[in-house]
Amino acid sequence: MANSASAKKRIRQTARRTQVNRSRLSALRSVVRKVEEAIQSGDVAAAKAALQVAQPLMARGAQMKVIPSNAASRKLSRLSHRIKAMAA
Repeated sequence: MANSASAKKRIRQTARRTQVNRSRLSALRSVVRKVEEAIQSGDVAAAKAALQVAQPLMARGAQMKVIPSNAASRKLSRLSHRIKAMAA
């Protein structure tokens, strides 16, 4: 149990930061799921539009260390590759 004031403050900050990070991670998963659903449905236009929404959120999540930057890059690359394969 935290005894010092600084340790108690650190617990409060960690709890707040954890809540924010979970919210951001949930939003990232939601936009990726929307892109994947659009790919599954076969709608190229909807998939491209969903990817345009997902790209800045994924980049921001990587920048804020919610997800690793390589994981964000890899996920975006694979999604865009799947959309290009649909269009071809």
